[in-house]
Amino acid sequence: MLRVIDTETCGLQGGVVEVASVDIIDGQIVNPMSDLVRPDRPIGAQAMAIHKITEAMVADKPWIEDVIPRYHGSRYYVAHNASFDQRMLPPMSGEWICTVKLARRLWPGIKYSNMALYNSRKLHVETPPGLHQHRALFDCYITAALLIDIMHTSGWTPEEMVEVTGRPGLIQTFQFGKYRGRPVAEIADRDPGYLRWMMNNFKAMTPEWRLTLRHYLGDE
Repeated sequence: MLRVIDTETCGLQGGVVEVASVDIIDGQIVNPMSDLVRPDRPIGAQAMAIHKITEAMVADKPWIEDVIPRYHGSRYYVAHNASFDQRMLPPMSGEWICTVKLARRLWPGIKYSNMALYNSRKLHVETPPGLHQHRALFDCYITAALLIDIMHTSGWTPEEMVEVTGRPGLIQTFQFGKYRGRPVAEIADRDPGYLRWMMNNFKAMTPEWRLTLRHYLGDE
């Protein structure tokens, strides 16, 4: 059993306002759960505009520590950008799998938001009525459909997906230098010498940059 979990928050710094999950058992999406949660801080205006969860909706709800026990019990937890949800939640006893990292490994050079992958892979799943993108349970269904597609495409076991999740991921865009803001894949095609120069001259590069350069230079 794989438990796909998602949170909505007050902002990037925390404050859970909603948690939800679905389970994947024998390739089927089952056991949906969701809870609105009273946060420990005000809901940011930008976050509220995205998930549409208001202060009034959560004012009398339980704290995250009170609802999270019912989400325990899985050996594997799956999330899209798992490091974010793992950081938002109290400690969970289980291994984490990140569908962003899995998708980047399988399909380099595309867009990796939940819905972008869902649409580009031409997936379909029945989502709960009355919900929308950026509500936690809706997003769980999208991530679950994506995970099933990833498993069918890759043949990875849960243990292998945990291992891929733990590896550094490919960097998609230059954050510095003359190609700042340009896709790494594009520069690899147009100016591979620049990537080779980086490999030879950047002695203190991060594991993510080292992996990215080796990938595009064929040194893996």
